[in-house]
Amino acid sequence: MNEVICSMIERRSCRKFQDRQVDEAALQEILKAGLYAASGMGRQSPILVAVQDPEQVALLSKLNAAVMGSDKDPFYGAPMVVVVLADSSVGTCVEDGSLVIGNLMLAASTLGVASCWIHRAREVFASEEGKRLMAQWGVPEGYIGVGHCILGYRDGEKPEPPARKPGRILRV
Repeated sequence: MNEVICSMIERRSCRKFQDRQVDEAALQEILKAGLYAASGMGRQSPILVAVQDPEQVALLSKLNAAVMGSDKDPFYGAPMVVVVLADSSVGTCVEDGSLVIGNLMLAASTLGVASCWIHRAREVFASEEGKRLMAQWGVPEGYIGVGHCILGYRDGEKPEPPARKPGRILRV
């Protein structure tokens, strides 16, 4: 089977991470893959913010959990988060950011790095604290949160994929 397709089939989200940072060389490849995601009309509006500082990761976790009304860590102990933001004036901003996250997760999987897409970035970065963070990071006004891609090394076994539901392909 083709290596890329094999990676797509075998990739699994991770919800339990080791306490060690992603190897720098692997991280650079993962981030580069995110930059090469397709985007509407080639606009390349998404911005990736790679957050490795433990205090910043904890703050993002706290803000994300607050959206859910929870105090549990929605990042599952991952040592880093790639925040994907996109220009809200671009009609395909959510789709473009989503493709970035897909590329990040696939690239991570091929390099032995675990990942998971965490939602609620839109709400986090619409908040005053989220806007303050974007300004601190140098993100231009008008950007919205698309998603958080948590990265790290899996703590435990990778689960087997569930069976695919039948009847999801229609041919006309």
